[in-house]
Amino acid sequence: MKNGQLTKPDIPSTWKAMETLYDSGKARAIGVSNFSVKKLQDLLDVAHVPPAVNQVELHPSLQQPNLHAFCKSKGIHLSGYSPLGKGPKSNILKNPVLDTTAAKLGKTPAQIALRWGLQMGHSVLPKSTNTARIKENIDLFDWSIPEDLLANFNEFKQERVVSGTQYVSKTSPGYKTTEELWDGE
Repeated sequence: MKNGQLTKPDIPSTWKAMETLYDSGKARAIGVSNFSVKKLQDLLDVAHVPPAVNQVELHPSLQQPNLHAFCKSKGIHLSGYSPLGKGPKSNILKNPVLDTTAAKLGKTPAQIALRWGLQMGHSVLPKSTNTARIKENIDLFDWSIPEDLLANFNEFKQERVVSGTQYVSKTSPGYKTTEELWDGE
C-alpha cells in the first residue's frame, strides 16, 4: 500500500532481500504465500534461492492440481491454510463425500479433510482454540484414506473460500481483478 492505494508488489526486489537474509544465515529457509504457477515461474526465473514453501488456500474444495504438480516438479513444498475450507460462504465439512468417508472410517469430516491434505503431500494448518478439536486435528497419522474412497474427492466442486477481493481495486495501480491476482488459477 502506498498513499492509501493498493500497489503491485515488487516481487523480485522483495525476494532479493529475502535471499540476503538466507545467504547471511539469518533465515534457514524462505518461502512465499498465495503464489500461482505464473508468479512462481516468474520468481524462479530471477531467484538464486528457490522458495522452500508456497503457502496457499488448499482443501478438498480447492485442490489446485496444476499448482501441486508445478511445485512438486520444482521441489517447492505446498502448505495449506484454511485446510477445512471454512469461510463466510463455504463449509466443505458438510460435503457428502467427507460425511460418507468419515462414517466409513470412524473419523470426523474435519479429520478426513486434514488427512486428505497430508495424503496429497501437503502440510495442513488448521486453526482452533478448542482443546478437543486440537486433539482431533492431531489424530491423523496412524490411519489413511483408502484409494477407493480417495477417488471420490474428485467430486468436490472447486471454489475459493478466500476470494482475494480485499487485495484488488479497479482504481489502484495494483491488481485490478481477482482474475489478475490469481493469474486465472
